[in-house]
Amino acid sequence: MDTIGIGLIGTGFMGKCHALAFNAVKATFGDVPCPRLEMLCDLEPARPAAKAAEFGFARWTTEWAAIVADPKIDLVSIATPNATHREIAVAALAAGKHVYCEKPMGLTLADAEAMAEAAGAAKRRTRLGYNYTVNPAVQHARRLIAEGAIGRVIDVRGAFDEDYMADPALPWSWRCRVAEAGLGVLGDLMCHLVALARLLVGPIASVLAAVETAHRARPVADRPGETNPVDNEDVAHALVRFGSGATGALAASRVAHGRKNGLRVEVHGSKGMIVFDQERLNELQIFIADGEPATRGFRSLLTGPLHPPYGTLCPAPGHSLGFNDLKVIEVAEFLNAIASGGPNAFDFAEGLAVERVIHGFIRSANERRWIDVG
Repeated sequence: MDTIGIGLIGTGFMGKCHALAFNAVKATFGDVPCPRLEMLCDLEPARPAAKAAEFGFARWTTEWAAIVADPKIDLVSIATPNATHREIAVAALAAGKHVYCEKPMGLTLADAEAMAEAAGAAKRRTRLGYNYTVNPAVQHARRLIAEGAIGRVIDVRGAFDEDYMADPALPWSWRCRVAEAGLGVLGDLMCHLVALARLLVGPIASVLAAVETAHRARPVADRPGETNPVDNEDVAHALVRFGSGATGALAASRVAHGRKNGLRVEVHGSKGMIVFDQERLNELQIFIADGEPATRGFRSLLTGPLHPPYGTLCPAPGHSLGFNDLKVIEVAEFLNAIASGGPNAFDFAEGLAVERVIHGFIRSANERRWIDVG
């Protein structure tokens, strides 16, 4: 397969990330199939023509079904609000398309199960947008842990905090409503943390969680004095048990003042520990309990070409990769998986495992008990 026809649905933040990645992937990873940017969709009539020109797509539409039905399109890229993911993905798979979809998979666990079932029946490749997991620093941490560099994993501490909803005066939006967004901080941020924890340590078997809505109502834009209720969670905390026997504590907040992309994971082992912080995404902190105790301490590892695929994007260590570079890596892996039939990380089956954990958090919080999710 020399080329793959791309249909992109959505032109916002993540839609642009997808477009940048599709435009850059061939120049960055020369051995991938070349994306043909066939058609762009946005439901707002004033947007798609201009965005198609900006993003490099040959055609545009305001009907996502046109992309699903187009015979020139091999891969449907979904960067739309959460409530639309299931319908578009299932239709695309039924039409014989590969699907690249942003997380979360849908509004409910049933949505995720239906999407995974559709992918299995269609025998097409799928990928979810967990691009933090492809970071060369994270992948190096995974290798070190697997090789036993920090010994037996005992405990995991993780948090993902942002402040995009910290201001109580921020107007109400679709993200505040279960019927449109599904889960709140669990579906937006905690799922990334769970994906990283699974990558580094393995499956999570059971959870005990608590959630809280910090701002229970928000003002309605352009309607002074009126508010709408917020019916999903702002903050979540959970104790977790991994299948390996390791334990952990995971937390996430969308109301954490000062945190911009505060995704942080500590993996504690019997011989040392590893720390990753997404706000310093080109670094790892490593502590190994070896040698003279008086001289022990953390050492900083700065990623470079020795940590693949960093060198494919930049030949110089210390020059740093960014968020959009991770999307390029993610797209390259997916295109190669389609072309070769080989391994494909974070498909809908793996995504379903993450969804079972985050929906297990809600069930645990509601029932106030440990819930098996493995």
